[in-house]
Amino acid sequence: MTTPILIRRAEPADADAVLRILGETYEATWKPALSAEAILSFESSAHTATYVRERLAYFEVACLDGEVVGLLDWRDDFIDALHVSPRHQRLGIGAALLRHAETAIAGAGYAHIRLETDTFNQQARAFYGKHGYAEIDFYPDEEWHSGFTTVLMNKEL
Repeated sequence: MTTPILIRRAEPADADAVLRILGETYEATWKPALSAEAILSFESSAHTATYVRERLAYFEVACLDGEVVGLLDWRDDFIDALHVSPRHQRLGIGAALLRHAETAIAGAGYAHIRLETDTFNQQARAFYGKHGYAEIDFYPDEEWHSGFTTVLMNKEL
């Protein structure tokens, strides 16, 4: 029998787990693709901690056996963040979080859902493509100044 995935609103006590997951996915996905200068800039900033402090009340978390293993942050028709701990990927957690976001966003009255990833992130592009998202635009990453190209993806609900 498979352990059910519980998705719930994040609580203040989840902040450390959310920061851990964001750190794990940064280390596994982004850091290997960043320049030394971009790594130094990102790691010396407090961006992640500030983001979690400002948005934690809006996060939803995925739990397995009481452990926070994934997170979701969305507003309006846009998914700002969907991360699953690398130790728990390929267990359906990302798909459950994505379905949850789609249901919530449709319930909020939106006809489509948008998100961004980067061209180098083939795993994310394949994941979202498998779930019906189309790549609709490409533009320079101006938020992080990483040198990456951002991919805007869209799905009609």
